Amino acid sequence: MDPLSILLDGAKARGAFVLRTVQSSPWSVQVRDGAPLSVVAVVRGRPWAVPSGGEAVRLGAGDIAMMRGPDAFTFADDPRTPVQVVVGPGPRRTTPVGAKPREMADTGVRTWANGTAARDDGAGGPSVLLVGKYRRPGEVATRLLSALPPLAVVPEAAHRESALVSRLAEEAVRDAPGQDLVLHRLLDLLVVAVLRVWFVRPDSRAPPWYRAGGDPVVGPVLRLMHSRPDHPWTVGALAGHAGVSRATLARRFTDLVGVPPMAFLTEWRIDLAADLLENSDTTVDAIARRVGYGSAFAFSAAFKRSRGVSPRSHRGRR
Repeated sequence: MDPLSILLDGAKARGAFVLRTVQSSPWSVQVRDGAPLSVVAVVRGRPWAVPSGGEAVRLGAGDIAMMRGPDAFTFADDPRTPVQVVVGPGPRRTTPVGAKPREMADTGVRTWANGTAARDDGAGGPSVLLVGKYRRPGEVATRLLSALPPLAVVPEAAHRESALVSRLAEEAVRDAPGQDLVLHRLLDLLVVAVLRVWFVRPDSRAPPWYRAGGDPVVGPVLRLMHSRPDHPWTVGALAGHAGVSRATLARRFTDLVGVPPMAFLTEWRIDLAADLLENSDTTVDAIARRVGYGSAFAFSAAFKRSRGVSPRSHRGRR
């Protein structure tokens, strides 16, 4: 499984959620829930996305925005509109001073609106947004998310996921058995599609290993490391799979990824182990074998060199 797949698989397992919001002007909603990753798809309207730092961006129907936490961000009909609702963890909705908003209503399954939108007959056309959040991506996710800017916008013209957004909008307001699972899967698909589009942009800061995945020599080696971290890889064995010499692989891998092959493999194994320690009750010995170490002692020593704490201490932090 590649890191992008692991990101979404792990994040989903730890409680992603989807909601729909309907807002009529004037409106301004600030999100301060600290979620590591938020995704907003514009179903209708032309709202502004305002990051904590940087310029406001005007969005249109079909555009998709990704916000990297934990910094706050604001969506509004106009960047100058004062914040009316603050969304905190939970999600809990209040005014900027902590009171209950006067004009706010839950108008259906996973849907909330400001008072005017709740009464709107559609003549003016309120803004309709789908909001998806990943509450707890882990260590592997952090490596990927750190490459994103605070606000990444993919216009409708740059992606082909309008049908997926429409399906997500339909499913968000349904209340049927297994509905949360359906929403998780749709959200995962949407995020994977958007990240793929974003990371191939010339101006994106895609992780070096992500860009190197397309290299005919380094790409297959990365896939072997990602899919089989428990295997006792050597530079020679990896070079044999790539059909090049050890020296060629070491030089090319370091040039493209930024670290030698074995250093990258160690980082990958430790990241995977950190996720397992935080989010499972698997024994340290079993985790050691799963990420390619012959004993819990060898794994513990490598983990402490990398993270500064023992695996048991790392697990205790959760």
